[in-house]
Amino acid sequence: MPQIPGPLKILPVYAIAAAGGFAFYKLGLPLPWMIGPLVATAALAFSERFEIRIPVQTRPFGQGVVAAQVGLSFSPAVFAQLLQMAPLLVGMALMIIFVGFAIALVLSRMARIPLTSAMIATLPTSPVEAAVVAERYNFPPAPIILSQTMRISTVVVLIPTAIFFIDGELGRTARQMNTAFHIPSLLALAGLSMLGMWLFFKLRISNPYFLGPLALSSIVTAAGVELVPFPSLVLWAAQVVLGTWLGSNFRRSLFTSAGRMVMASVVSTLLFIVASALIAASLSQVVGMSWETLVLASTPGGVTEMALTAKFLGIDVALITAFHLVRIFIVVPSIPHIIDRLHRYENR
Repeated sequence: MPQIPGPLKILPVYAIAAAGGFAFYKLGLPLPWMIGPLVATAALAFSERFEIRIPVQTRPFGQGVVAAQVGLSFSPAVFAQLLQMAPLLVGMALMIIFVGFAIALVLSRMARIPLTSAMIATLPTSPVEAAVVAERYNFPPAPIILSQTMRISTVVVLIPTAIFFIDGELGRTARQMNTAFHIPSLLALAGLSMLGMWLFFKLRISNPYFLGPLALSSIVTAAGVELVPFPSLVLWAAQVVLGTWLGSNFRRSLFTSAGRMVMASVVSTLLFIVASALIAASLSQVVGMSWETLVLASTPGGVTEMALTAKFLGIDVALITAFHLVRIFIVVPSIPHIIDRLHRYENR
């Protein structure tokens, strides 16, 4: 099988991915520059005509660009609004844990795996972090990575598509191209992004390549400094990078080795999305917020991908990002404690 290693030889993969994004853009489909590359690269990887290995080190560029841009939405007024909504933010995060436990029970039964392993595969975190936890408890990491990757990818494809076609008017402004190019402002924003990544990495904070740029960009914005957002071409390039990395994980060998876990992961992921969406839509009637906002806020997807989805659909980016950040700060630190207690219970 031909291999495509090295930074230069993966450029054709990015070209194919970008072509997929352009095709989705021309077709008027939602989130085209992420979903198009994801689908194109997944098809290429699954065919196994070439062994595609997109380094995980490519993700920081995409995450840093998106995070710095999202941080520009955090004005002082937005911060004040988020503080008032703190109980709702925390409540939604706890809801994700309880729904995740119920879905893990389903996955455990369907895939015939221990509940502890199913919980690691279900709770929203990154595939790499989930694999590390799995190895700590001597569970095979490959099925865990598959389940987590399928969750993120399914959310990226399904949620924006569903909301777009139910209420497509939301996303029309997101298709307008931003050509503003104020060099000092762009250099300042890029510098903040790189400084944030470096600082959070050195401090060993989880998800440093997103949270670092987001923190510094939002602090500067909240202080009243106005920076020009990245041009559309830069944001599109970031999405192509993220979509390509996600799609490259869909190798046929991963599916064939997972056995029953494949269908079980598909079913449990869809159940997770549907259950979260139904609860959020019902809650929207009580709290007086739009169902689109709460559905996107409750979706068990990655914060980077959900911030991009909110931007495309014209939904409050800062609010959606805040929901997912609170979820991260509650769920991710809780995972080791939840898994440890569950593992002890199963092995008592």
